[in-house]
Amino acid sequence: METALRETPAALAVRPLSPALGAEITGVDLRNPIDDALRRAILDAWHQHLVVLLRNQTLDEDAQVRFAETFGPLAKVSSGRKYSEKHSSIMLISNIRQDGKPIGALPDGEMHFHSDQCHQETPAKATMLYAIEIPSAGGNTLFANTCLAYETLPAETRQLLAGRRALNAYQTDTTLRSASYEGAGSSYWHPVVRTHPVTGRKALYVNRLMTRRIEGLPAEQSDAVLKQLFDHQEQRGFVYEHVWRPGDILIWDNRCTLHARTDFSAGERRLLRRVTILGEKPV
Repeated sequence: METALRETPAALAVRPLSPALGAEITGVDLRNPIDDALRRAILDAWHQHLVVLLRNQTLDEDAQVRFAETFGPLAKVSSGRKYSEKHSSIMLISNIRQDGKPIGALPDGEMHFHSDQCHQETPAKATMLYAIEIPSAGGNTLFANTCLAYETLPAETRQLLAGRRALNAYQTDTTLRSASYEGAGSSYWHPVVRTHPVTGRKALYVNRLMTRRIEGLPAEQSDAVLKQLFDHQEQRGFVYEHVWRPGDILIWDNRCTLHARTDFSAGERRLLRRVTILGEKPV
């Protein structure tokens, strides 16, 4: 059932995408400027549902960047690679190759659950992805609600995690968890449980791709607890799986969600345009 958002144009509506998280917003053409009332409505829906989707959009770089700024200041691409002549915040996610080299980052195959930039001192608050070319099957994005994951942990596990930090480490263009994190290009310790600065909800802030150890626990216990947490937060009841269509634009909250990617054929083209929004240090 669609429900009109408070203080917004009558055409705008929000439809939940799954019981766990996610909502589709309809009645908005992102080629047009967003006024304050519409901005507040979109942010309200985002904070409530953690992931929002708008379909059938036709966006050039300028329009996507303008919409992304609704959520806050944009982050520059940190790899040093240039994807846009005009916008330093734009990254391409693509398996398309020119002269044998991918035109984008993270080109191929499956990717384990993670939160963008959790290996940095100040991770991204949000990520926006716009679909341009999509394979006929696969390459879906899965989103996990880490607030629900935390809230459904046994009390003794929540007590064990209280006040602890975890080490997050990333090796460039790695899409699956590696056996070792030696040589990681970037790493940082963050709280295992973080508090959302707007909603006040607590969320697990660990992930299968990059979280390596929990502070203050022996190595074997840390490994066992992390495996328990990974398996718990990735269960299907906490996950929405998005099947992309060209013209889709999704924005997710990295502070309370994880995302992953399913495998797809290397013989089909996949091209999406990404922008990230600056965040705050997790607490």
